[in-house]
Amino acid sequence: MKVWKSIAISAPPEKIWPFLVEPDKILKWCTTFRKFEYTGEQRSGVGTPFYLEEKAGPMPLMKLNFTVKDWAENNKIAFSLSSGAGTRGYDQSWTIEATPSGSKFTFFEEFKFPSPIAEVLLGPVARRMSSATVKGMLARLKNMAEA
Repeated sequence: MKVWKSIAISAPPEKIWPFLVEPDKILKWCTTFRKFEYTGEQRSGVGTPFYLEEKAGPMPLMKLNFTVKDWAENNKIAFSLSSGAGTRGYDQSWTIEATPSGSKFTFFEEFKFPSPIAEVLLGPVARRMSSATVKGMLARLKNMAEA
């Protein structure tokens, strides 16, 4: 299941960036995350490990470990699942592009259900629910970054 959404934010990339890398700020806009913490000494850059607990819709609480795959300060962070139950794969990327009026923020996720059959049965409904949730999260991020 893939979800891709963008929003215009009237703030420069450097004002948005802390909301993508500081755990307390991530939890304020990313409403499906219940816990976010870096798990090693590294706190920035490719290879940074982190743990999160996510509760999305009717799915059970997922306890997941990720590794940062792409990190370009004030521009992009992308991460992939390294271990966890409830999914066969999970990738997200958060991208900020400077625009004349501020920034364009893009959220992308690809979630693979635990089994292909679950994907077929739950995918369409889950995609609609996830799209609505992401839309709300982006509105929260916009409000906080513009404050």
